[in-house]
Amino acid sequence: MDRKSFIKKSLLGTGAIAIGAAGIGKTAENQPGTIGFNHIQPSPTKIMGNTVLHKADTRGLADHGWLRSHHTFSFAHYHHPERMRFGALRVLNDDTVAAGMGFGTHPHDNMEIISIPLEGDLEHKDSMGNVTVIRHGDIQVMSAGTGVRHSEFNKNKDSQVKFLQIWVFPKQRNVTPRYDQISLDPADRVNQLQQILSPSPDDAGVWIHQDAWFHLGRFDEGKGVGYRVHKAGNGVYAFVLSGSFQVNGIALDARDGLGIWDTDKFDLAAVSPGSEILLMEVPMAV
Repeated sequence: MDRKSFIKKSLLGTGAIAIGAAGIGKTAENQPGTIGFNHIQPSPTKIMGNTVLHKADTRGLADHGWLRSHHTFSFAHYHHPERMRFGALRVLNDDTVAAGMGFGTHPHDNMEIISIPLEGDLEHKDSMGNVTVIRHGDIQVMSAGTGVRHSEFNKNKDSQVKFLQIWVFPKQRNVTPRYDQISLDPADRVNQLQQILSPSPDDAGVWIHQDAWFHLGRFDEGKGVGYRVHKAGNGVYAFVLSGSFQVNGIALDARDGLGIWDTDKFDLAAVSPGSEILLMEVPMAV
């Protein structure tokens, strides 16, 4: 199989998923919705053996004024045929929402949706009756299952909110929708990896309907760890939140992403002070 076919069939998927404007949200509950997208043109995907490198400046960008969203993978009006997904990891959006603004009520189904706040306060409301606020240090998960509607707004009128929105394909369709959030101690990820998500309700962090494990780590310069894959056939997508790392011998800067597969372990090390990284282990076959 040639490289192009491998990318499309084995790694990134073979088809787009339509995501309507309702899935993008509104500037406020009583204001107009989607006002257009600006996105970069598709750039080459760097495949090196069992890795795929996505530099930060090659991501898609939707700039609505009230919302700036960088898309690692194809999303809404940003479409990159070689960046549809990484295994079961379908969406990795890096969102900044202006003060008092947010995503109006919109539907989801059959997707595991994880939100990781990086700055500010994000208010969540859903059709299951949950009304909550998530902040830095919290992890939120919603199993959309048979269907759920929700909204997300910046609770503050004088400061922005930043968060990661992550979608993972479930291994079981049409489950009963559920919501959960937890607060974690950032001190537990200093110079080590802190598990924030797994497939088991009895394990550390939140859980989802997929054989996936997520970890966060904050490392001093020169510090690092080895990572061992939990399940055969899984790959790991590393996303640098801040600073810079060497991951599997590849240099990564802030907001760079690196997918690794066909290995059972790899090493990572920070090359600048206070560097933060998110590791997302997911099945490569869905």
